[in-house]
Amino acid sequence: MRPGAPGPRGRAGLVALAACVGVWLVSSGSGETVRPPLPSPADALSAQALYPGSIDPLPGSPPTRIRIPSIHVDAPLTGLGLERDGSLEVPPPARGDLAGWYRDGTAPGATGTAVIAGHVDNASGPAVFYHLGALHRGASIEVARTDGRTAVFTVHAVEVYDAKSFPDHRVYGPSPRAELRVITCGGGFSPRTGYQGNVVVFAHLTGTH
Repeated sequence: MRPGAPGPRGRAGLVALAACVGVWLVSSGSGETVRPPLPSPADALSAQALYPGSIDPLPGSPPTRIRIPSIHVDAPLTGLGLERDGSLEVPPPARGDLAGWYRDGTAPGATGTAVIAGHVDNASGPAVFYHLGALHRGASIEVARTDGRTAVFTVHAVEVYDAKSFPDHRVYGPSPRAELRVITCGGGFSPRTGYQGNVVVFAHLTGTH
């Protein structure tokens, strides 16, 4: 199973990533206590989202790296396009250290909603976004860009969605600000079918360096 295309071309939204089967959990017989963390209800998106500290968007520039200090993420980024069926490509499953950004959409830091996705695990164990669900409102996300600037985002919500009711517009919808979505697999887990949904981090641009 793969993500649907972000934006108006998407048909069913991001339903899962290629490694959402949880191959590591299945092959190792791992129990409930070692599964990826889930977002806290206290960090859910409010009815009227607030964007404290927002700054004006930057010119577009491709990203090269994502850093999330509070969960020890420091990963290179690769561009992701669309498959022939319109679904979003994903990083190679064997590259658990790699994340990807939707290169045909908004560049992180520019006006609109940028999308970065990565695996939660692979056959070797936890992958780049295994701890994404542990993020809290106010956490920082840094995205280095090819123009030499680093876009700094502040998390304003973290949510988990069931694949069957993934809210396309809520996640991928346009924005007059510079916003970022970071997405991985999550939610309930079945040894037969894998993860049942996705963890989505919502963040907005608050600085540069």
